[in-house]
Amino acid sequence: MNFKHLHYFWAVAKWGGIARAGERLHLTPQTLSTQLRQFEERCGVKLFRPAGKGIELTEAGRMAFSYADEMFSIAGELSDALHSLPADRPRSFRVGVSDVVPKSLTYRILAPALAGAEALRFVCREGKLESLLADLALHRLDLVLSDRPLPAGINVRGYNHRLGESGTGFFATPALAQQLAANPSPFPQSLHGQPLLLPGDDSALRQRLLAWFERERIVPRVVGEFDDSGLMKAFGRAGAGVFPVTLAVREEVIANYGVELVGTTDAVRESYFAISVERRVTHPAVRAVIDGASARLDGPASKA
Repeated sequence: MNFKHLHYFWAVAKWGGIARAGERLHLTPQTLSTQLRQFEERCGVKLFRPAGKGIELTEAGRMAFSYADEMFSIAGELSDALHSLPADRPRSFRVGVSDVVPKSLTYRILAPALAGAEALRFVCREGKLESLLADLALHRLDLVLSDRPLPAGINVRGYNHRLGESGTGFFATPALAQQLAANPSPFPQSLHGQPLLLPGDDSALRQRLLAWFERERIVPRVVGEFDDSGLMKAFGRAGAGVFPVTLAVREEVIANYGVELVGTTDAVRESYFAISVERRVTHPAVRAVIDGASARLDGPASKA
């Protein structure tokens, strides 16, 4: 539908005739008549009929006018709303965070954007990666943080920005850590047969861990699987089992959950990505996140 023609139709119906509408629109009656005729041909119905020396709406025309009047009324409200916004209103920064990304790490990744000179209004959404990518495609989000790049075959146009990676640490309550330390076998063989908490199927770390256990001939006793990394840590704090976490947040995990570091491995590294709809990033907050993340993530296990 040609919305210019729709606007002309609406004006003629609203102002009661072609001559009056032409005066308001600064168009000649001949031009306006031609535009209306083209609009009727496109719609496939007559919208006006002769009435004395003028014209009136047909039944189809009255229905079309009700829709058009609502549309242009809403457009007017939108214009008023945009003009009423304060000039110093902060720019919004809408971030989607995959639920497998640790909360404390999310803050550290986003911290450079917070520290920027421009005032920002953060909007953070957490959920499954596929759902967040759908919102990104609809421009409801400016950025998605994930532990894996944009999946192949998904019908979303986006670009991966690697933020960095870190080794993996295994944590446990002091009692469980002491039990593991007393094991004659050193780490990681000390994990054999011990209770273990694992990330859920949506986590990229899970498959790397399972492959590493197989290579090391370690068979832990998996007692829980968690989609939410925070929930896994809460169970670990309660003593349910040993749990793996990226070493980038080692200090926070020890301080917040009262656990000890059992051992580390650089053979299982967790990567993090920012996914945007722009190949060349223009949003200053997105740019700050991408530029500042590597200092907070990269490094071997021994330095994390």
